Amino acid sequence: MPRARTPLSRPGVLGAVLAAALGGALALAGCAAPAAGTTASAASGPTGASLPGGHVHGIAATGDGSTVLIGTHQGVYDVSGAEPERVSAADDFMGFVGDPAGTLWASGHPGPGSSRPNPLGLLRSTDGGRTWTVVSNEGVSDFHALTVTKSGLVGFDGVLKRTPTGEAWAAVSSSLHPAVLAGHPSTDTVLATTEKGLFASLDGGTTWLAVPSAPLIQFAAFSDARRVVGVAPDGAVYSSADAGISWTRLGDAGKGVEAVTAVAAPGQPVRVLAATDSGLVESRDGGATFAAYEPTRP
Repeated sequence: MPRARTPLSRPGVLGAVLAAALGGALALAGCAAPAAGTTASAASGPTGASLPGGHVHGIAATGDGSTVLIGTHQGVYDVSGAEPERVSAADDFMGFVGDPAGTLWASGHPGPGSSRPNPLGLLRSTDGGRTWTVVSNEGVSDFHALTVTKSGLVGFDGVLKRTPTGEAWAAVSSSLHPAVLAGHPSTDTVLATTEKGLFASLDGGTTWLAVPSAPLIQFAAFSDARRVVGVAPDGAVYSSADAGISWTRLGDAGKGVEAVTAVAAPGQPVRVLAATDSGLVESRDGGATFAAYEPTRP
């Protein structure tokens, strides 16, 4: 059980709703199930069916939104131009996450016709997702959840684990099964969304506490050390200015959220990007309002 766990509020409701939203996730050949959203989106951009890759596992973006990459069931795509461009091999990129320095991390499974071991282990890219280096656990781990912290990485491959460099992993004494792990390279605070509610670690993933005052969140993303965006299974958006301790209800991201990221250029509001049934949507005011993402390159 998670160490130093505090009592949860509404445990039955939290478990039932998230279980329904995440139901069948592990049965989808490495793909997580879409969130069961109930809020319509007004986005008029690319439809969900036209988002490339079959299913979006993660989003990485620059602070100004000029470059947006999505890690999908069929490869990494750059969606910043007029037409999406697949920049990687057609592998299944689980746990896809980026950091402000431009490094990308992922895990997953080899694509059709690949001779690489399955699962792929921990992968790293420093060229925008075009080439990937195996860092560790090739043929051992498929990290469905992955995040970067000040002291290393935290991942979940059926067991919650952490590593300072990516090369050697240590299991964490916790029974948490996170849907999403959220962190930032400037802090050791990590959030984990689970069927039992939101949990937080203040030491890079070693010990965990329940956050009983948090709303029901399926996705979470840090834009910096303090500001966090959370998205509920129905697409409701929340924000936190204190690293996940307290939350404010904002707008709606739309139906069928598959992945979320939050970034911020210096001195600018938080920019939120979400892959939904209506395509890629964007908020430039921290999650209060959303519109279809408009590529910045011709």
